[in-house]
Amino acid sequence: MFKPTRRSIRKHKVPQWYHDVKLGIFVHWGLYSIPAFAEISAKNYHEIQKDSGIESQFYRNPYAEWYQNSLRLKETKTYEYHQKQYGSEFRYEDFAPIFNQEIRKWNPDEMVSIFKQSGAKYVVLVAKHHDGFTLWPSKYPNPYKKNYHASRDIVWELTKAVKKQNLRMGLYYSGKIDWSFEENSINDFVTMLDNEPKQPEYPKYAENHWYELIDTYQPWILWNDIGYPAKSNKLKIFAYFYTKNPEGVINNRWTQIPSIVRWCIRHPIIGKIINNIVFRMITKNKKDSQESREYYLPLYDFSTPEYQVESEIKKYKWETCRGLGSSFGYNKKESEKDYLSPKELIHQLIDVVSKNGNLLINVGPKSDGTIPDFQKKLLLELGNWLKVNGEAIYETRPWKIPQSETKCGIPIRFTSKELTIYIILLGNPQDTTIRLKNLGFNQIKKIEILGMKIELEWKFDKNSLEVNIPNSLPASYAHSFKVSL
Repeated sequence: MFKPTRRSIRKHKVPQWYHDVKLGIFVHWGLYSIPAFAEISAKNYHEIQKDSGIESQFYRNPYAEWYQNSLRLKETKTYEYHQKQYGSEFRYEDFAPIFNQEIRKWNPDEMVSIFKQSGAKYVVLVAKHHDGFTLWPSKYPNPYKKNYHASRDIVWELTKAVKKQNLRMGLYYSGKIDWSFEENSINDFVTMLDNEPKQPEYPKYAENHWYELIDTYQPWILWNDIGYPAKSNKLKIFAYFYTKNPEGVINNRWTQIPSIVRWCIRHPIIGKIINNIVFRMITKNKKDSQESREYYLPLYDFSTPEYQVESEIKKYKWETCRGLGSSFGYNKKESEKDYLSPKELIHQLIDVVSKNGNLLINVGPKSDGTIPDFQKKLLLELGNWLKVNGEAIYETRPWKIPQSETKCGIPIRFTSKELTIYIILLGNPQDTTIRLKNLGFNQIKKIEILGMKIELEWKFDKNSLEVNIPNSLPASYAHSFKVSL
């Protein structure tokens, strides 16, 4: 039994299953999947901020799921696209009947089958994004927009399909931002902080939704985004959830900003100072942001960097989320060259796991629920690699050091299980002997390559381990060496 106090909530420990699973699928699917448009960028939003300032993130937003906010900013390519494609009289909420027509074609079992084949162990569905449109027929309907929800109970149907495949289900909810309540656009950091709905009924509205999602769909993960209404008691939600499911986990994006703070930052001079401070923080070295995440974590189970990877092993649990391209929601303007390559995706998973993280890789379905071919191809490539190398990923823990390299310069990542170390080479060795330096151990019983039923010859030479590998070593995005100590 958990109580709605910080002392009680902090007693919750990250369950073993969440440490073990390593790979999850994020699903961004909603009204924004109809226009499926955002400005194409070769850079993620962090890089855009660093290069051109915080405002550029919103005026050149690569996130298709932010279509409604981009539409409110008349200087954006989204606004220009919308005028040409739909006309000035077509409102964002007019996408709702089109979306509800499209989702009649959706087959949840087919969708989850692809998730399963990718090697993912859990799924996080965006139940309500910033536009306020819900993917379930809530008994707490939107007070400002009639029938502003999916005509199918997507949350329930996907949850059922996920359980059928023995995966775990998590739910995302945009707690602080809801554009069906708040009509002001976000164009910099200050306006994002102040974009919480001003209506007094909103905190209870969001709170009711979270309780409803917990009771009706019994998720394993509560994944809140951007922040949470200042006048709502998030600790009650945490205690309620943990009491119902002690094995559940909660992310760290629940920051609450008091009304007085939001009132102060509306002053032009204060707002400008805050934007400048944030910009300096963004352009500082990465270590600062990591320390900040660690400092605020104790109340939560895991931190959630976005399009970022930690540079070293972290004691706390973390989960990085990112799209396969530059967007979370489906962007029909992106082509295959705008997506990660299979090699980049697999290497990112390995890198994240070696540092005590999980990878929540995003899928942006088309409006009818089908997964675009480029995304499906990447997921299946990842799954095929994991069929051979999954032993070096699932249920592992970081080794004493996260990374090294061979003497010929191939990067290495490490994972471990009890008396087993996995040395994962992020490339294909060109020689029949590889030399691994600064490994941190010098006692070995045997070495094998996952997927090959042969034992390798090896020897220590000063600070290096020399391993003889077969000429017939197949090409792979990464090779996993199993070292039994």
